[in-house]
Amino acid sequence: MKPNHQKVLKDALRLPIEARAALAGHLLESLDKTVDEDVELAWSKEIARRIDDLDRGKVKTVSWSVARRQILGRPSASSKR
Repeated sequence: MKPNHQKVLKDALRLPIEARAALAGHLLESLDKTVDEDVELAWSKEIARRIDDLDRGKVKTVSWSVARRQILGRPSASSKR
């Protein structure tokens, strides 16, 4: 990695988590110049469905710490009892 790239990375890592996530999203989007309109439409519909499920109380949210443990396959503190 070139020194100026290292500086950009170092600066980016100092950003708050929300800003880093937004930056990562922008960088990922910049890698793919082609857009499949059918896929975009399908994702838009899926997002709307999930928001509707949340609004109607059909699903419950969990905190990021719980979700992360579930994703990584680690038991939660409450499941050790």
